[in-house]
Amino acid sequence: MTSPQQIEVLDLRHFTARQLRPLLDQEAEIWQRRLRWDYRSSIDLLLQYLDSRILPGFVALIRGRICGYTFFVYEGSKAVVGDLYVEAGHPAPLNTAQTLARHLLDVLEASPDVDRIEAQLLLYGAGSLPPLFPGFTVYPRLFLESSLRLQERQRPVPAPAGLELCSWAPGFYQPSAELIQACYTEHLDSEINDQYRSLQGSLRFLHNIVRFPGCGTFDPESSWVLRRPASGTLAGIVLCSRVAPMGPEGAVAHVTQLCVAPAYRGQHLGRLLLEHCMRNLPARHHSALTLTVTEANREAVQLYRSSGFETRHRFDALVLDKQRSGLSLLPRQS
Repeated sequence: MTSPQQIEVLDLRHFTARQLRPLLDQEAEIWQRRLRWDYRSSIDLLLQYLDSRILPGFVALIRGRICGYTFFVYEGSKAVVGDLYVEAGHPAPLNTAQTLARHLLDVLEASPDVDRIEAQLLLYGAGSLPPLFPGFTVYPRLFLESSLRLQERQRPVPAPAGLELCSWAPGFYQPSAELIQACYTEHLDSEINDQYRSLQGSLRFLHNIVRFPGCGTFDPESSWVLRRPASGTLAGIVLCSRVAPMGPEGAVAHVTQLCVAPAYRGQHLGRLLLEHCMRNLPARHHSALTLTVTEANREAVQLYRSSGFETRHRFDALVLDKQRSGLSLLPRQS
């Protein structure tokens, strides 16, 4: 078995896109097989950053052969772990992953302005990441999937009196960010993603969904808002992306956001938005819909279960927050 001493770790910025592409193509195949997610658009964007030599991270090599990589990005005083991947069939995947994680955390420990680290690495099953990130708070999450074959036979449910259901449009950008912030005030998910805690962060979160392929390709025709026409106030939104293109079984969509304004809760508007989305996707040649939810968010999990979603994968969200814990950023190892 390969020992940790045989692993060489170098700065990611020393490598070109051409050198990393075989490993990234392999990772994309695993995303497709495990989550039905076409990860190639994210890979293409990552390769652009690699060739610009601006992405902080590390590459693991054994006898000069690339076998793993990790990278992170800075967002003000926060660092987000973008990925950590070790090649399939590697003889010592845990050793290599631990070595990459330790290098990454050492850098962040030495970064004086970083007081928070977030990580959601979907390819790792629940329980497998905490040993790599000691001292982090762990939030188990679910990756759910529903077949859309039965949805096209269901009758549409009209919006409640005083509200209208309409397709997403650019004019809803700012009100949607305001709604997202209001919905996640003191919500568990704001502990996992601190962008939810402010309007600026919610705008950034929405910008990432709409403009970048990290959560698939944003699909405005499959995204909906509930609003009060007289005032323009939003009561709820459901945003969707396409994560797998048309294939023999149809395309796959992913819910990137579903939320209902606090003043409108208790009226089953979340179910209305979700089921409206699910009814309309088959007409656009989608065969399945996926989403992620925090396992402790029991009300949301119950909604998704009752709408036909089943667990495809369990994973962990990890957070280390120096300001909230009052602890050192990273635990020292003896």
